[in-house]
Amino acid sequence: TTMAFYRNAGDKFLKFLGPAADNDLTEITRDHIQRFRNTEATRFAPKTVNHQVKFLRMIFRAARSDGLIADDPAEFVKTVRKDKSSSRRSFTVPELKAVLNVVKDPEWRSMILFGLYTGQRLGDIATLTWQNVDLEQNEIRLVTHKTGRTMILPIATPLRKHLESAETSDEPAAPLHPRAFNIVREQRKTGHLSNQFADILADAGLRPRKRHRKSDSKEVGANRRDNVHALSFHSFRHTAVTLMKEAGIPAAVVMELVGHDSKAMSEHYTHVGKDALEKAARALPDFA
Repeated sequence: TTMAFYRNAGDKFLKFLGPAADNDLTEITRDHIQRFRNTEATRFAPKTVNHQVKFLRMIFRAARSDGLIADDPAEFVKTVRKDKSSSRRSFTVPELKAVLNVVKDPEWRSMILFGLYTGQRLGDIATLTWQNVDLEQNEIRLVTHKTGRTMILPIATPLRKHLESAETSDEPAAPLHPRAFNIVREQRKTGHLSNQFADILADAGLRPRKRHRKSDSKEVGANRRDNVHALSFHSFRHTAVTLMKEAGIPAAVVMELVGHDSKAMSEHYTHVGKDALEKAARALPDFA
């Protein structure tokens, strides 16, 4: 029975690939596997889809172990949540343009560009100060709030143009995004900022507009995850990864640039050099 399931999963993945199934194994990307997962998630229960994802992980892990591929495209493909509507995804290029077209507030436009060109989380971007930015070295340096990891990121050309045109401060500790900075410092969370960005997505026609209201109801708190939309600010993180992978940047370099979520994942890779990170940053298209 297990073999029949694996054979069926393999056949479905090959059918999904279409003509690409005849290409060399090294040409299969993380995007192929993610799109297969997302397609299956519209048709089958999460348990079935996750079983198929784990099967593909097993196959590509064996391929890398046997020296058939250098990078495992399935390694960082996540399983789907029980509520399929809460599964995050990347922005498409038209969606990115739609968002930037409706953003009138300079601070939010800046945070969106930082999200796209650094792949960092909303809270880390909101609390950036000018001392985190070194234009001479063309680097952004920060310590992530979630993992406590020190990041030294090359500044992509479109983001540098934005920074050079921005109003600077003589005070190094001055925040790049003052209003967002104060919100995070006062509330110690990014929920209010996330709601603001949800309104931007609604203005761009990318998600329904929701009512923002406080409630002490335990039921509301319990069901909060059920209302998570596939597109959010965190989608910029996925987008940066997708765009670099599509540009042919190795997975090790991509994951080093956006920052790993765990120490174990970080230690899995050898150290990625500055030149490789700068090449990855240059691979991102100009939306500024």
